[in-house]
Amino acid sequence: MHSNPFTDEELGRRLKKTKDLMEKNSLDIILLSAPEHVFYLTGLDHWGYFAPTVLIVSMDDDLVLITREMEKVVIRNQVRNATFMGHSDTETAADIVVKCLNGKTSGKSIGIEEWSSGLAYGMGSQIKNQVVASQWKDITGLLDKMRLVKSGAEQEFMRAAAHAADAGTEAAIAAIHDGALEADVAAECLAAMTRAGSTPPGFGPFLRPAHRMAEEHTSWGNGKHHEAVFLEVAGCVARYNAPMGRLVNIGHISDEDKEMSKICIDSFNSTLKELKVGVKARDVYQGWQSVIDDVGMQHYRRHHCGYLVGIGFPPSWTGGPRVTGLRHDSDLEMEEGMTFHLMSWFTETGRGNYFISNTVLLGPSGAEVLNKCSYGPHVK
Repeated sequence: MHSNPFTDEELGRRLKKTKDLMEKNSLDIILLSAPEHVFYLTGLDHWGYFAPTVLIVSMDDDLVLITREMEKVVIRNQVRNATFMGHSDTETAADIVVKCLNGKTSGKSIGIEEWSSGLAYGMGSQIKNQVVASQWKDITGLLDKMRLVKSGAEQEFMRAAAHAADAGTEAAIAAIHDGALEADVAAECLAAMTRAGSTPPGFGPFLRPAHRMAEEHTSWGNGKHHEAVFLEVAGCVARYNAPMGRLVNIGHISDEDKEMSKICIDSFNSTLKELKVGVKARDVYQGWQSVIDDVGMQHYRRHHCGYLVGIGFPPSWTGGPRVTGLRHDSDLEMEEGMTFHLMSWFTETGRGNYFISNTVLLGPSGAEVLNKCSYGPHVK
């Protein structure tokens, strides 16, 4: 989180694809406010996205990047393909967008990400009220699909992030024992992950004792581990997040949990088998569900068996506020170069608990698991 990871050629290719989409959708100008999209097109990698940031993409002009004036040094050091326009803290990014576009937009069609986490309601309202346009279009999701397929360079970032996630997970497993402080386990996880090349991930790591296992997005507390521990960790390299998860038992594993570990691993492997270029997301989900149905657990369903991952800024490693899940009802077509957080999650089943997840790359010959940590069962 201190340098631009992309070559000029990579950025140029992305901008061309963006302008092709604009032309296809009859858009003259688009205003991008999602941190993931600004990063994707410029390589600006910092935590300054907490303040509104707008990238103006015009069919006719150069890129313009608007955020707080105090970010000028990092932008000068990182951004090579956009003109920077900063604002003082007595102004807003919306004020500068209006000044920048004033007199240039009459008769133009402008797109804005109405559902972006980086666009406050007031900011969007001011821009639309004060900038003259022939029409405004909601372009939420316009660039998302483009980001789903990773280039060769992006795939290498994902591999490096998965390596760091393995290091953090293995360190956490090694630190777990009866009476281990939750904070100590977290510290060992974060230290190992950082030493393995990770910068802070989009969120997490999630390290929870069994009695809080079903809490989706909480992490370690100030207690001691005396029961099973749920681990969900993402390495992050050049803002590319590679999540993985394991469940660690302390002292022993019950017969029910041991049986569930086999079902869990079998269903994960079935999902891998179904994950192929050209199939639909619903077919991948059915690969997971079919194993569960075969063992008499037809009642057990999940909202998805994984989702696409890649670029992610806090507070998410999913790439923004929306989750592109492998759901039972999704028609999304699988493409070579997509990367997934693929999971097999069994909690509150009535027949035992187990959990594994990995970052998976879809290559020309099928799915490749990027994480190397053992699936377990892990008993400490």
